[in-house]
Amino acid sequence: MKQFFLKTFLALTLIFSGNIYAQDIPVRTGTDTLFYDDFSGSSLNREKWNVIGTDFWVNNEQQIYVDSTATIYTVDGADAKGVENALMLKAHYSPNYITFRGNNFDFISGRIDTRDKVMFTYGTAAARMKLPKGSGFWPAFWALGGGSWPETGEIDIMEYVGETDWIGVALHGPEYSGETPLVNKYFFPEGEDVTDWHVYSIDWTPDKIDFKVDGRLTYRVTKPMAEHYGNWAFDNSKFLILNLALGGAYPYKTNGVEKPYNGIPASTVELIKEGKAEVLIDWVLIRK
Repeated sequence: MKQFFLKTFLALTLIFSGNIYAQDIPVRTGTDTLFYDDFSGSSLNREKWNVIGTDFWVNNEQQIYVDSTATIYTVDGADAKGVENALMLKAHYSPNYITFRGNNFDFISGRIDTRDKVMFTYGTAAARMKLPKGSGFWPAFWALGGGSWPETGEIDIMEYVGETDWIGVALHGPEYSGETPLVNKYFFPEGEDVTDWHVYSIDWTPDKIDFKVDGRLTYRVTKPMAEHYGNWAFDNSKFLILNLALGGAYPYKTNGVEKPYNGIPASTVELIKEGKAEVLIDWVLIRK
């Protein structure tokens, strides 16, 4: 089991300096912990997570999600790439895997969530992650409300579309969904990028949401900011989602690639074939 130290990434705002990073400070749990998974088991804990299967497709993504140990599995040792153990979300090239809604899918990948298993309102949600290099990869760590979208809100804690020097964050709700005005990019300091281990988190209260990377405040949305556009959709319970998408709307908007796949250049197809489409998650935490 991973060691829990007295200091946690939540204290970084008090101790942070240019030489101290959240990826070097293990997390701890306590009495205020609502949910914690360090993926130290031999497989994904199905009591904590749901796995999305082939009946789900959105955003013109170029993969189909499958419930398989090929796409969702735990790793340790050298395969965990710098941590003791981790969850792996992995995409594969699998031509004509399935036809769904009139589309043939050449890629399979993994998506998990805590819907109806762990729902929370306010607090801190965080995950320590290591992301792959490649234009058109679209991994995300986010939260959705349990009802209809966008009325019950969406919090994008981390989205990455293949430009390694930045990640995006956003809020979606009624009258500010899709091309939401409540969106921001965080550019990493020199010497860091998404392929390093980083902690992506939010601090969520009744009147604001703070987005953080390694304890650094990167963006804040207040209730009045959201209500300038529509109703504040963040007083209801949310569930967490982790996924590795390929191509689709957001990558295409960023890279403009149309072929060989929408949002996925040929160079990234080769990375997927080489087994390099990997997202690693060291741990996920929710605290009050």
